[in-house]
Amino acid sequence: MNSERRAVVLLSGGLDSATTLAFAMAEGYECHSLAVDYGQRHRSELAAARRLSESMGAASHRVVAVDLRAIGGSALTDEIDVPEAPGDGIPVTYVPARNTLMLSLALGHAEVLDASDLFIGVNAVDYSGYPDCRPQFIAAFEELCQLATKAGVEGAHFRIHTPLIDLTKAEIIRRGTGLGVDYSKTISCYQADEQGRACGVCDSCRIRRAGFEAAGVDDPTRYIVGSLVR
Repeated sequence: MNSERRAVVLLSGGLDSATTLAFAMAEGYECHSLAVDYGQRHRSELAAARRLSESMGAASHRVVAVDLRAIGGSALTDEIDVPEAPGDGIPVTYVPARNTLMLSLALGHAEVLDASDLFIGVNAVDYSGYPDCRPQFIAAFEELCQLATKAGVEGAHFRIHTPLIDLTKAEIIRRGTGLGVDYSKTISCYQADEQGRACGVCDSCRIRRAGFEAAGVDDPTRYIVGSLVR
């Protein structure tokens, strides 16, 4: 690894973030993974993130806690049921300010590490319509990085890498498989149980399962018995 190519990679424990870490490592970055404990109901993903970081060879792994349950407003941080059927508009699984906060924490971590590259696995194709997954948001935040940091003011140039942003879920899975990602270790479900088993019916499970089918790759997801989407 080249310490001059040091990067902070946001790692949730899900399929997309694991693939993003694999992309960054394949590019030769010294990767420092960062997971955010924001009070999400699917907390088994935090354990998955740590396992992925270790097994994939990240240089370090850090967990930062931010209590978004204090704000609520999402099925992932509030007493709101996770929908089990597709709906119209932005779904209730959208978490207000989540990616803004995550990128802010990654930016702070990067500045301390003297790193100028941030990786995040946002996707604007096979996603749930979240506004903070769009290219416009990423471009705006990258501009903020230059203005809001000591390093930026002193001449550093921060870059936010989104290697998955224009890929379908099937393309992500094919490329990740080619990079050696073990998707059996990832958790994408919005309401996975303590063992990391997926519900099989939430929006994230549907998108994930359809992606494996379209990619022609066996789905290694562990589902709760009797819950699998047909």
